[in-house]
Amino acid sequence: MGLDALVGHAGYAVRRFQLWIFQDFIKTLAAVDIRPTQYSVVTVIGANPGLTQAAVAKRLGIERARLVHLLDSLEQRKLVKRVPSATDRRSHALHLTAQGEEQLRKFKRLAAEHERHVAEKIGKENRERLLQILACFT
Repeated sequence: MGLDALVGHAGYAVRRFQLWIFQDFIKTLAAVDIRPTQYSVVTVIGANPGLTQAAVAKRLGIERARLVHLLDSLEQRKLVKRVPSATDRRSHALHLTAQGEEQLRKFKRLAAEHERHVAEKIGKENRERLLQILACFT
């Protein structure tokens, strides 16, 4: 089946690549049961202990209501904890638990394996070039 004009559309190609990337990420990290968005949230909290929910949502471009559900599930798994903010009673500071820190190390090792899969698929130099091109969107 032909794709007609879709062949020349960057959005279509990026979406197809995104589907492949997510499928590989999910398969590679299946043993630790972590999804791409959950991984992003845990990674950002690990790198920035004490961030507020609003700050994490803004940095990752996640709707605040969706982030609440993600945090609920990460809290149930004992990976993340919410601590009342010392400066704003209406917000919580986010921290990884000791178990969350340990799990994040595992997640990162598997995510590195996933990145090796990406490099195998498109080539190491193309992967680096792609990251440079996409850097203006982060």
